[in-house]
Amino acid sequence: MTTSDDGAARAANIFDVARLAGVSHQTVSRVINDLPNVRPATRARVQQAIAQLRYSPSPAARALVTRRTRTIGLVTPGVPDYGPSSIAMHFNLAARTARYSVDMISTGDADSASVRGVIEGLLRQRVDAIVLIVVDIAVLEALRSLEIGIPLVAAAATQRRSPHLVSIDQYRGARSAVRHLVELGHSRILHLAGPASAPDAIERIRGWRDELAASRLEVIEPRHGDWSAASGYELGRTIDATPGTGLFVGNDQMAIGVLSALRERGLRVPADVSVVGFDDVPEAAYLLPSLTTVRQDFAALGGLIMQKVLVAVEEPENVAEDTPLATRLVIRDSTGPAPRSD
Repeated sequence: MTTSDDGAARAANIFDVARLAGVSHQTVSRVINDLPNVRPATRARVQQAIAQLRYSPSPAARALVTRRTRTIGLVTPGVPDYGPSSIAMHFNLAARTARYSVDMISTGDADSASVRGVIEGLLRQRVDAIVLIVVDIAVLEALRSLEIGIPLVAAAATQRRSPHLVSIDQYRGARSAVRHLVELGHSRILHLAGPASAPDAIERIRGWRDELAASRLEVIEPRHGDWSAASGYELGRTIDATPGTGLFVGNDQMAIGVLSALRERGLRVPADVSVVGFDDVPEAAYLLPSLTTVRQDFAALGGLIMQKVLVAVEEPENVAEDTPLATRLVIRDSTGPAPRSD
């Protein structure tokens, strides 16, 4: 047993054992599961810590129906961005429909250390499963070796497939946006991307690059914003956008800022420059001009995450990989034929 900040006794978890033994939680997991590649002295130290803390590593008792809390821990990034907020909302609705409650915690930072601290807190509350909305590639990498004794499902865009990852297909969504600009006759297509560490941004950049390569068009290194309209506005003020340019913008909020900056520069959309966003936020249809964008089905993603959790908790032997959900290009007034060069 260990003591919480308020002095109350609580059951030890795998991270407590790791701290006492001076090893990683992965090493503790290897000892618990009697796996090789652990030095005898290290194994003995971990076993001593387990005994001292009276740690019970078996997840079997927690999996019993009579012991389930019917509570899911949801870890969200501490940012107000439309995508993560929409995923969290729709997951909560899906969980409520399945008669599960959700203990939602936002991390102050999106890094792996902050996420691990939040997971520790949720484990103490005996949740049945944990769901992570991942907005930083470092967290996604850390998840590969994280073993916590209960199901963990992550919403994260990545090339890698896993039974515990669910996503919307950012890559093909980006390709559809760029293909639309190519078909309109734009031969110079720039990308104003999201943060370089964001999995969604990484996949959209990959799709943009591959579609340009397929069309044999020049790739000019993307400029990065932070998903906000303000960052899109600043990029829009300085981007080398000339008549005939096509702009694929990382998300709709950034695209809103870009439209404002282009207007100030005297560039007409779409007569001079075409602009495509990503997400299809509710305001996109009411901008002037209305925004061509890539729609993500966040309601479907929230439902898929909950389905994955239910299978992982109740039928773990049936957990399987899922195909990323498809996006849909929504064509509006911010894109048009490239102007002819005289």
